[in-house]
Amino acid sequence: MPTIFDNIATEFLENAAHNGLRDALKVARRGDFCVGYFNLRGWKHIDDVVETWRGDGSVPCHLLVGMQRLPQEDLPKLYRSLQLEVPA
Repeated sequence: MPTIFDNIATEFLENAAHNGLRDALKVARRGDFCVGYFNLRGWKHIDDVVETWRGDGSVPCHLLVGMQRLPQEDLPKLYRSLQLEVPA
């Protein structure tokens, strides 16, 4: 089952309850990460754990970077591109 780690609401990497990201990665064999933003300086906090993963012929780590815009952000842009008046 996937686990979502949110660095806004919880202590992200490690915490007293031992349910931080590093704790989960230590018992994992692979990881699929989806992040809105990616900073290589942050990767150094988990790279030692990820390096221990050995693939079974497949890639043990996938990283998807990007954010999806909300429909209310896309609609005005569409109207502007069509040179239509945006409804209120």
